[in-house]
Amino acid sequence: MRSNRRVAITAILTILIVAFLGAYRLPYYIYKPGTADDLNPVIEVADAYPSEGEMHLVTVRGGQATPIQWLMAQFRPFHEIRPLEDVRPPGISEEEYFHAQLQLMESSQEASKVVAYEAAGQSIDINYEGVYVVNVLEGMPAEEQLQSGDEITQVDGQDIEESSDLIDYVSDLEEGTSVTLTIVREGETIERDISLAPFPDDPSRVGVGISLVTDRTVEVDPPVEVKSGEIGGPSAGLMFSLEMYDQLTEEDMTKGYQIAGTGEINYEGEVGRIGGIDKKVVAADREGVDVFFAPNEGGREGSNYEVAVQAAEEIDTDMEIVPVDTFDDALNYLQEMEPMNG
Repeated sequence: MRSNRRVAITAILTILIVAFLGAYRLPYYIYKPGTADDLNPVIEVADAYPSEGEMHLVTVRGGQATPIQWLMAQFRPFHEIRPLEDVRPPGISEEEYFHAQLQLMESSQEASKVVAYEAAGQSIDINYEGVYVVNVLEGMPAEEQLQSGDEITQVDGQDIEESSDLIDYVSDLEEGTSVTLTIVREGETIERDISLAPFPDDPSRVGVGISLVTDRTVEVDPPVEVKSGEIGGPSAGLMFSLEMYDQLTEEDMTKGYQIAGTGEINYEGEVGRIGGIDKKVVAADREGVDVFFAPNEGGREGSNYEVAVQAAEEIDTDMEIVPVDTFDDALNYLQEMEPMNG
């Protein structure tokens, strides 16, 4: 009888331990290589021109770690463990963080449309719908004054149309200067007086301590539909713009190759730094990609391009890593490529 009880207790304890190791969430986040998906089903331009090759959207997978995942990540290459507070700011729920990432993806899509359609000489019309607070940085002056979802309409009485309007305005001011922000929260217009302070990670810059997104609607002709699903963040901007341009123009920009890359893109076509590029190189190589575009960051030391080249060397891939600072850099490279069957 005692033996049966001992077996039962041991079984229960084993189940509890396994459940803990596999389900309990640690205060860490794990990033690892994701996928390199064909963009043809994601982006659909009306009456698009076909291509022999494919453009790819490259992703990084991430999630809050369980004890087993944390342990396995210690030994797996290209698995990165980071404290949860470094990924999701304190006070920001997982739902709020995910929503913010989707907003950044939406903003990236709009910038991609502008860049691609302008480059292709197609019709485009931009309407500005407001500037919104994505999140508030802990310990900065805006922490007790603003919240995620606030729409900022004015700074010191000057209208705000884009997030850059506010950023440019405060960048010329000194630490301790107070600015008055006019915001709309739940339909009510209110004002908040906030002093500027240095950013903890960059004391040379001052601000109120918020990240922003500009809500724009971009109307284009021919119309385009983007089906990005649950993918968030801004890093697909460069590849979105290249895929749109490829579908808009008769010349096959892929020339039969598998093309991938990453990089945030702004309305001027400038390509910006992103995170996890080493993992994206691994994901692209697994998919058999031939060419991978990486943000060059003006050639600075430790750039995305340098990290991508290092990762490519580590996995011994034949994939060509190409540095780009602008959309035009990538476009020019593709235009000068020899066709695969040429």
